[in-house]
Amino acid sequence: MWRYLVGALAAMLMMGAAALMMQGHAQSEVNVPPPPPPVQPVASATPDPLPSPPEATEKTREEKRFDRYDDDHDEWITQAELLKSRRKSFARLDKDGDGKLNFREWAHTTYDKFAKADADKSGRLSRTEFATTRRKRKPKKKPACACAKD
Repeated sequence: MWRYLVGALAAMLMMGAAALMMQGHAQSEVNVPPPPPPVQPVASATPDPLPSPPEATEKTREEKRFDRYDDDHDEWITQAELLKSRRKSFARLDKDGDGKLNFREWAHTTYDKFAKADADKSGRLSRTEFATTRRKRKPKKKPACACAKD
């Protein structure tokens, strides 16, 4: 029961604070001075310089992405154009060229990695053999500038 009383008291205090803030805000708006009149430009004796040529706009990321897929540059992307990169990847995996991927062709990387790591050709990997399958991480790039330290 006491929670309800505390909640009601908190709600009334918040409404009172809001009323005071609104009243103070309304009073401050009444005393605002009018804005100064706009300044008119002074006519100069020298003629205006020639306008600069318009700058070329940089293509957006989406425009560049669209252009990569639009091979014939007709402003339309066909299904064949969109699937072209996938077809290349598929053809790379389809070793026997039958137009179908069997499991071995699809997982060839894993098969090759296992065969390379299985040094004793036992058909299973020990801890030391498995450690050789670890992905090699690229080292972090150093900063571009060789700034002198103070």
